[in-house]
Amino acid sequence: MATSKFNPRLMPLVAALSTPPLCVFIVLVASGAIDFGSAALGALAIVLLTGLLLRPYGNDLANIAGYVRDLERGAEVKPPILDTGLAADVLTALGQLRRGWRARADELGALVRFHDALFESLPSPLFLLNRQRRIVRANFAARKIFGRELQGRDLAAMLRHPALLDAIDEVLKGQPGGDVEFALPGPIDREFRAMLEPFPEAGIDGTVAILSLHDVTALKRMEQMRADFVANASHELRTPLSALLGFIETLRGPARDDPEAHERFLAIMFDQASRMSRLVADLLNLSRIELNEHTLPDGQTDVATIVQRVADGLELQARQRDMRIELTLSESLPPVIGRADELEQIFQNLMDNALKYGREGSAVSVSAALSETMPASLAVRTRRAIAVAVRDRGEGIAREHLPRLTERFFRVDTARSRRLGGTGLGLAIVKHLVNRHRGLLTIDSELGKGSVFTVYLPVEDVSEPVAK
Repeated sequence: MATSKFNPRLMPLVAALSTPPLCVFIVLVASGAIDFGSAALGALAIVLLTGLLLRPYGNDLANIAGYVRDLERGAEVKPPILDTGLAADVLTALGQLRRGWRARADELGALVRFHDALFESLPSPLFLLNRQRRIVRANFAARKIFGRELQGRDLAAMLRHPALLDAIDEVLKGQPGGDVEFALPGPIDREFRAMLEPFPEAGIDGTVAILSLHDVTALKRMEQMRADFVANASHELRTPLSALLGFIETLRGPARDDPEAHERFLAIMFDQASRMSRLVADLLNLSRIELNEHTLPDGQTDVATIVQRVADGLELQARQRDMRIELTLSESLPPVIGRADELEQIFQNLMDNALKYGREGSAVSVSAALSETMPASLAVRTRRAIAVAVRDRGEGIAREHLPRLTERFFRVDTARSRRLGGTGLGLAIVKHLVNRHRGLLTIDSELGKGSVFTVYLPVEDVSEPVAK
């Protein structure tokens, strides 16, 4: 605010500037050059004149001080109008300083917003902790798992794993960071690796450590599947091998001279050896398919021709079980990107399974047509696809088993599968071959009515990575 009042704080400066001429008057009075009255009037005039000269500067400085206080409170005010050039220079410098501060504040604000967005968007759950083990802040991934109201809560209210809490307490006491693996119970158990790191110094909000959780459920499951695969493969090979060794020992011993036993045992040995041969062949085939799974096949193939050829080849097997294969193939199907031998293997396995597990005397229905609707996971990769559906009229499969049907060696009915000559790898081979062709396999089943296996094959070329 502009003011015309004299600033009392200028009195020391007025006195300092008036002192030299006042000393001159004192000398003149002492020497008798002028009388005391004249000297007093002159001194008063000098003091008043000095005050009048300094008053604009005092007013300008007061206005600048008020302007700075307004800025400090965050008020948006216009710069004051000043009367002196020196004060105007000071105000100009203050304006430049203010613009520099504002630019720096904007830069810091943008940096803070970026860090906030980065913290929120990180896919792993993150927690900032204070010395009392309470959550100072949690990102979106953490709130998605543990709930929205996390700030201020003790971490032990959500994560009750003793080893994890002990490790956190040690870090909060000043020990170096580390990691702990723990399971989070729920409808589907999840495995996490918790990583703890202390901050070099506490934040202004009291943060002293960060906790990050990395979901290792898929990795643990893969390790378990690998262990199960080795165990199952060993078991599948050991069973027929033990039978072969037993019969060979019998033929070399008690049944050495028994022609009837030779005939019966050799037939069983041939079946067991054939089973081992099929298993080894399927294992090698599956390894080869997985090796090339991420390479999109080249060339174009007519699906209808392949389906017809596979159905013709299985006609004899169908008649042996008093079954039939009913084909419904749309006309003028466009070709798909793929290898004929691999697509033939897909439909061979699916139709062979349908004949094995369908009821005797029933029909296996096979249809091929352009899909009118596609699963969402496939629709993002291609606009058109051919759907080949293989339906049997068997006993059906319980829904809880459907997600595991394509796992290696998984069988709903182990005894029946082995009796029918299955290796437990057929659907795993189908899944990986469909993945290689960037397609999709869906399975639906109803107990007592049968199952339908549908293979979607893109018509256009797609290059997205295989979804494991």
